[in-house]
Amino acid sequence: MVRARSPRIRTTLLLAVVMSLLVAGCGAGPGDAGRDGLPARLRVGIIPNVSPERQRAQYEPLREYLAKRLGVGVELFVANNYAGVVAALVARQVDVAYLGGLTYAQAAEQSRGVVPLVTEVDEETGTPRYLSAVVVPAASPARSVRDVVAAGGRFAFGDVSSTSGSLYPRMMIVDAGARCEVRALDRCPPLSSVTFTGGHDATALAVLNGAVDAGGIELRILHRLERQGTVPAGALRVVEQRQVMGYPWVARDGLPATARRAVAGAFTGITDAKLLDLLRARSYVEVTADDYREVHDNAARLGLLTVG
Repeated sequence: MVRARSPRIRTTLLLAVVMSLLVAGCGAGPGDAGRDGLPARLRVGIIPNVSPERQRAQYEPLREYLAKRLGVGVELFVANNYAGVVAALVARQVDVAYLGGLTYAQAAEQSRGVVPLVTEVDEETGTPRYLSAVVVPAASPARSVRDVVAAGGRFAFGDVSSTSGSLYPRMMIVDAGARCEVRALDRCPPLSSVTFTGGHDATALAVLNGAVDAGGIELRILHRLERQGTVPAGALRVVEQRQVMGYPWVARDGLPATARRAVAGAFTGITDAKLLDLLRARSYVEVTADDYREVHDNAARLGLLTVG
């Protein structure tokens, strides 16, 4: 069953929950100083592109590396959805965050001081870009996104604020003739229904199990699900894919430049092959706001820039 997610989130309540969780778990405040202008305890926020529990466990080796490299305590925060990390970042309740391109654009719209630092060089493409895809069951008669739209099928996005699971698939279906509404994100006629599953893995399973006819997903996550056996290899077929600028690690408004350089240097300095593999990266490169201009402009056009 697809987990329906409302595309509009009550931001005030969400922010209150985020802040209460963070305050309860944090002993050091933003004013406590470490070296290089870093806080004594660096709070690191991570978007849950898989379930929050799995995401937190996946990034534990990174937490250990950053603590050792930077010489400060490091605390991980994984929200229940993408908007939770944005809310924490804008409220300065996390210092550094791992976001998608869309969530960075949303955060930057709310707080101009949010600064992108680095992104990964993708293992599959060998570039700072990765792939978003629209997938259908292997037996589907659809051979293109235009076929999916023309047939009036049921479509699944992941989290509403996902770049490769929401924004880029929306761009693809709009370019194929869907008339997606800006103020009602779950209406894209002639598609018969649009739903938000909350994550890439849930979208893959929704397509696999026939709950929807097609869905938008990050392609490297689909490949991982196939390697794990969660999705049988070849059971889902890609009908279109597009390159997406990589997930940025960003710094909150007010984090000193010396601290930002230290964090960026920690990432570009990763040489441990196991850690890089865990992070799905060949290496890291520095990025700027200009690298995410395409994301920002399309999010604004399609009504996804100020979701929340």
